[in-house]
Amino acid sequence: MTSARRTDEEVTAPVEQATPAGPPMRSRRPWAKDAAACLSLALAGALVTRGLWPDPAGRMLSLNPGDQALDEWFLAYATRAYRGDFALVTGALNAPEGINVLANASLVGIGLLFAPLTLALGAPVTFAVVTGFNLAANGAGWYFLFARALRMHRLAALVGGAFCGFAPGMVSQSNAHPHMTAAWLVPPMAWCVVSLARTTGSGARRRAARLGLLLGTLATAQFFLGEEVLFLTALTLGLSCLAFAATARPAPGPGRDREAASSRTGFSPRAVLPALGIGLGVAGGVAGLLLAYPLWVQFRGPQSAHGGVFAPAFYSADLHSFASVSPLSLAGGEGAARLASGPAEYTTFFGAPVLIVVLGATLWMWRRPAVVACTVVSIVLFALSLGPRIVVGHQRTEQWGPYALLARLPVFEWALPARFALAAIPLLAFVLAQAVHTALTQTETLRLLVPVAVVAALVPLVPGPLPTAPREPVPRFFTEGYWQGFAPRDGTIVPVPLPDAHDPQAMRWAAATSVAFATPQGWFIGPYGPDGRAAVGIYPRPTAQLLHRAAANDSAPPLTDDDRVALHRDIAYWHASCFVLADGRPGAEALRSTLDALLGPGEHVADVWVWRARA
Repeated sequence: MTSARRTDEEVTAPVEQATPAGPPMRSRRPWAKDAAACLSLALAGALVTRGLWPDPAGRMLSLNPGDQALDEWFLAYATRAYRGDFALVTGALNAPEGINVLANASLVGIGLLFAPLTLALGAPVTFAVVTGFNLAANGAGWYFLFARALRMHRLAALVGGAFCGFAPGMVSQSNAHPHMTAAWLVPPMAWCVVSLARTTGSGARRRAARLGLLLGTLATAQFFLGEEVLFLTALTLGLSCLAFAATARPAPGPGRDREAASSRTGFSPRAVLPALGIGLGVAGGVAGLLLAYPLWVQFRGPQSAHGGVFAPAFYSADLHSFASVSPLSLAGGEGAARLASGPAEYTTFFGAPVLIVVLGATLWMWRRPAVVACTVVSIVLFALSLGPRIVVGHQRTEQWGPYALLARLPVFEWALPARFALAAIPLLAFVLAQAVHTALTQTETLRLLVPVAVVAALVPLVPGPLPTAPREPVPRFFTEGYWQGFAPRDGTIVPVPLPDAHDPQAMRWAAATSVAFATPQGWFIGPYGPDGRAAVGIYPRPTAQLLHRAAANDSAPPLTDDDRVALHRDIAYWHASCFVLADGRPGAEALRSTLDALLGPGEHVADVWVWRARA
């Protein structure tokens, strides 16, 4: 009985010292179960993204096509690193002023990692692969942490891993936010912190330094995968360590000292502080050294911008959303969509059954510090996700939320409050997995009841395929290389009308050529707000406004000498080589008539009209 209890505590407390004992292996080939678990997660990722697979270049995520166009541009831009022409500030978008790559959700790490696939099959294929891969890899990473590092029953680990990978918040962020779903380095980072807390005895300092080196390297890599994920991870790990230390240190009772009181968890906060301090110090030093220049570029370099571009009050969680089921889940309904700022932000839609089961599991396992700590930190993150003012049933109240206390702090001022709930997903997954593990390995009476209750609570959250729709193909003028007869490599081609945040699809033209030419304007974040604050896009130049009016009204506007003078100034400013209008786009006849009047008759090449720029 004593041995079983010790093993259980080892599993339930991720920052406790490891003990030699562990649940006996039920199979001599655990790798087979691990492979089956990973295969099932990969299959789930493929099913969620199956709408893109019939034709990645001709299909788009219908709930967020604009961000998908931007993502594909960044994926294509990353391939320039393979020809030695990649920079963190580039004029390939928003020519000639350019953009600060790190000031945007630029997918630098993902783009470089998948660049061979992008070069071989194109950015749309890479986007589809990355969208499914991130979900499956997140689930697999947490599965291995639960099964191997924490020695949970493999069924329990699979339940926890699947929830981490395919929770409603992660599925909703898969609507063209790969920088938020690329969180598969978070489990290794969590493992480093757990291992640091377990590092005691002789040689502890050396092991802590090695773990700190690994943690710092992982944090650096995560910065380039998704900076916001790194921030949420650091915050959550810090809160979890504090909560665990508080719950694992009971007040000493009569007749026993503090060390004896702490022995029931095998954890002494004072004993782990040296190794934890060394490891975190080394990690901070390594990450600080490696990220010093990128951070300078992001916050002080060319085209950097200060302040957040999205209003925290708008991106706050509705209190009713926590008990609701996401519209992207099989059991969800469209009515719940009004409780979020958009289809990519269903971050708090955990559903009432899951919250009830987590609360019940916490009360059942209240003696286990890790379970209590995870639940407490989840509540803190939920409270932060409510934003500066609490919203109830789509109505903003006068009640201030906890986020209001942090809103002016660095980093917090740029955060979207609703996304704090994403960091709670692994914490809830740990509680659910621990409940299943305990029931399967330690209790006979609840052996069936608890797993069934957990699975039943999760079933309504099972995601359906991400909604997709057809989209216009990239003109053959670009995919078959005709453009090279009208513009030099790295020259500027002006799409007609020019891309912006409302219609960025023309950015896909450059993406189809591995960003071999520059594009004016576009959908990006730059310093074009008041006093150089962050803003979406740039104020359009006179010619861009003229072409936009022609497309919007489907009528060629009357032209003046001022329009012609502005055109030639804009051509010189953009260093434009040519203007390109795709066949069949809305307002095409009006746009063609306008440019014919400004630049003379255009040339029809493949499936576009082209006007050579004459400055």
